[in-house]
Amino acid sequence: MISKAAVREIKNIVGQTNVLEKEAELLTYAYDNSFHQHKPDLVVLPSKEEEVSAIVKLANEAEVPLVPRGAGTGQTAGSVPLKGGIVLSTTRMDGYIEVDKENLIAKVPVGVVNWDLQKEVEKAGLFFPPDPSSLKTATIGGNLAENAGGPRGFKYGVTRDYALGMNVVTPAGKVLKLGGQTIKNVTAYDLCRLVIGSEGTLGVITQANLRLIPQPEERRTLMAIYKDIERAGDAVSGIIAKGIVPAAIELIDDVAIRCIEETLKLGLPTDADAILLIEIDGFKVAVDYQMEQVEQVCKSYGADRISVARNEKESEQLWVARRAFAPAVLKLNPTKVGEDATVPRSRLTEFIKGVKKIAGKYQLELALCGHAGDGNMHPNFMVNARDKDEMKRLQKAVDELFALTLDLGGTLSGEHGIGSTKAQYLNKELNQDTIDAMQAIKDAWDPKGFMNPMKIFPRDTKTLSFLG
Repeated sequence: MISKAAVREIKNIVGQTNVLEKEAELLTYAYDNSFHQHKPDLVVLPSKEEEVSAIVKLANEAEVPLVPRGAGTGQTAGSVPLKGGIVLSTTRMDGYIEVDKENLIAKVPVGVVNWDLQKEVEKAGLFFPPDPSSLKTATIGGNLAENAGGPRGFKYGVTRDYALGMNVVTPAGKVLKLGGQTIKNVTAYDLCRLVIGSEGTLGVITQANLRLIPQPEERRTLMAIYKDIERAGDAVSGIIAKGIVPAAIELIDDVAIRCIEETLKLGLPTDADAILLIEIDGFKVAVDYQMEQVEQVCKSYGADRISVARNEKESEQLWVARRAFAPAVLKLNPTKVGEDATVPRSRLTEFIKGVKKIAGKYQLELALCGHAGDGNMHPNFMVNARDKDEMKRLQKAVDELFALTLDLGGTLSGEHGIGSTKAQYLNKELNQDTIDAMQAIKDAWDPKGFMNPMKIFPRDTKTLSFLG
């Protein structure tokens, strides 16, 4: 519990209007996009780096848990304050974006929303590729903390591949200036990459220097419709074996197609078992050639129909359908448990068959989508959290899902992080020596363990079961 004296000091640092204490306000910051929740004791909304430094230092001295938070779109309870304390929201650190066209860099405060950054750099003819499904809400700080990916990750990589430098407030309240603003930088330890994906357990990111690239000359989207989802999975490997690297290859299953179509009325093929959305970008002549090649491969793997967007509007409509997945499937059941398992692309079809078998075994509604190009799939179990028997079956299904993933040579997370919901599985993927080495880094940076506690490491977490 935070003392009244500490609360007064925090109000002096950021101003009374930037401190939230009312019950309804605290509840707003009690959850993320998982269905776990725990109310904080206080929410603080700084707008300056020096304010963040002062708040973190105060929390450290008082040994009050502190949880950094962006827009709260995370999937693994990473920003849920499981031990109460202070939620430090960086959403008001959203000032001026400085675009350096000559050096292909954007200097960005971490409260800026991903979508707003993309639109700003596009004005200069530039491109920031990382595009999580929550890009219209998620902040750059959250993207860095979680190392967010998205559909374009197959060709362009994830958030860490575009971070040249950043400012980080450590648990001691010190401001570290990591990396820089040059493409090449091998000066000493790469602490920048250490912090990216650390989920707020090592500090609070306040500013970032992000690498940009030129906008592709042409971008085109194709939809391949399959009567058999396994053939769609095979087609993904076929495209890559052809030497083609699409910007994105997304798979959506029959359950999700019907939910999206019922919601948006876009004309999606509700008789399909799966669709692939494939985006090709680059120079026009290369895009023309690659689109022909992709069509041929999709047909050779049994595509029932193929539709190519004729213009940017039609292309955007297809991506609207993909981004509508999460809200659309909620019509199946009120609780969506979205997982983030990644397997080698060559094992994608085995994974699809396996996860559908698991859902059937435990009589659970499953909606499946994912970034098939890089093997990063999102099985979504649609359940009712009030049905205790169903939640028990869900726990067994998720246990088997991650066992399947690891058996196929995969990993627990491709882009959502570990948070608290996956900490119980960490020792299934990593040996104890590896976990101990990571924990030693955490202990060195945060010896009191107050910075985003109960995240990532099994010894620090309680098991968050689906029964609460």
